[in-house]
Amino acid sequence: MNPARTTPHDAGPARRTRLAVLPQPAFWGLWVAVLSVAVLALGFYAVGTPDFSAGEFTVDQELSRNHAGILTVLAMVLNTVFSPLGGLVLIAVVCLFLLFVSRSPINAFAFGGVAAAGWLSSQFFKAVVERQRPNPVLLVDPLAPETGSNSFPSGHVALAVGLAWAFWFLLRNGRWARLAALLAVAVPVVVAWSRLYVGVHYPSDVVASFLAASAAVFLFAALWNRFQGHVLPRIPLLGRWGPVTTSPATEHPVTEPRATGHRGIAHPAVDRGTDGSSVNSGPSTAAANPNS
Repeated sequence: MNPARTTPHDAGPARRTRLAVLPQPAFWGLWVAVLSVAVLALGFYAVGTPDFSAGEFTVDQELSRNHAGILTVLAMVLNTVFSPLGGLVLIAVVCLFLLFVSRSPINAFAFGGVAAAGWLSSQFFKAVVERQRPNPVLLVDPLAPETGSNSFPSGHVALAVGLAWAFWFLLRNGRWARLAALLAVAVPVVVAWSRLYVGVHYPSDVVASFLAASAAVFLFAALWNRFQGHVLPRIPLLGRWGPVTTSPATEHPVTEPRATGHRGIAHPAVDRGTDGSSVNSGPSTAAANPNS
């Protein structure tokens, strides 16, 4: 019995719908709850314990006292790139590329949703915790003085973490998977360092961003896997840019004849429609004609 194979012609549709189902951990709801509670517990403890913030501020002060030229340039570039405006541009550019160049509506919406979920998680926890930023007047060399009750967690770091998850989902199991995994760790860590270097966040602010953004990504992945197959096909004209549905049984469409199954009955063939959806072509000739 010959196993069904995927022809090279099928690789394109498979790539363009690879984010139709996002990876998510087992017991994802428990992960979301535990990470969210950890963020809130850390935030409320930091707000209610002045000595804790004072101790953390020594890290900002030490970095401010030892600013160096190249490091300052790097920190300020990251301050701009991962700012609210920079974040919108980054996400929009990738999503537009996936939609109009790669012709992958599913990948475009999934990428944008993952990145945005991680980023916007910071806004939710900022509103709940309301922690004051480090006082720039007390820094030796304040690079970008900011004040207000929006210190916890860091929006810059949450954006970096959201983008890290989105790129890893998109590039996993491919030639760029190893590089994507490396950058998914390195870039958010460097952005976290830059927020302390600039002096606009406490260490616990940036640590909480990793937890908050990951919780939001896990939640989004679960909702996406549950509803995207019902929502995207109903968006007018979206299908003209690429497939908006995919077979739930397999990531790769199979176009060659199926092998016969139990008692010589052939399994129904599944063909791929022009929009990437699966089409049941019915039983094979052998099944339809038992005397053949």
